[in-house]
Amino acid sequence: MTRAPIFAAVLLALAACSPSGSGSGTAPTVQAAGAICRPTPVGRQMTGCYLTLTAAADDRLTAVESPAANLVQIHESRMEGGMMMMRELRDGLALPAGQAVALEPGGNHLMLLGVKEPLVAGDTVALTLTFASSAPVEVTATVGQPAAPGADADAAPGAH
Repeated sequence: MTRAPIFAAVLLALAACSPSGSGSGTAPTVQAAGAICRPTPVGRQMTGCYLTLTAAADDRLTAVESPAANLVQIHESRMEGGMMMMRELRDGLALPAGQAVALEPGGNHLMLLGVKEPLVAGDTVALTLTFASSAPVEVTATVGQPAAPGADADAAPGAH
């Protein structure tokens, strides 16, 4: 009976070629680009951060932490009854495989709450992004004014 060893060898070869890992325990990856956080308004301890995420496989941004704030939430902004409303995405943000997902003013974004020290243009903010499947990603965001959504010069900048 030589089928069992051959079957085992085929399974090992397939596992080694699998995108989910090669036996080394590596997780799928997410790339982060263009991270920027707005300066904190005078007297306020909150601000928005924006970046673009691209996942190698379907994934979900589930949490974000920063030593600069007591809490970071994943938010969405949308129009409801003629007013811009913002709410936390408690289940995180879906990241379809191979698609760039932009977190930008007027849309999905990160909200830093309880900012410990005022953020001024030129500062940097460390962010740790946690995903459902991928390994955490460390990002350094610059503090400054983000481009308007879609980088259209005629677009009005969002509130955050």
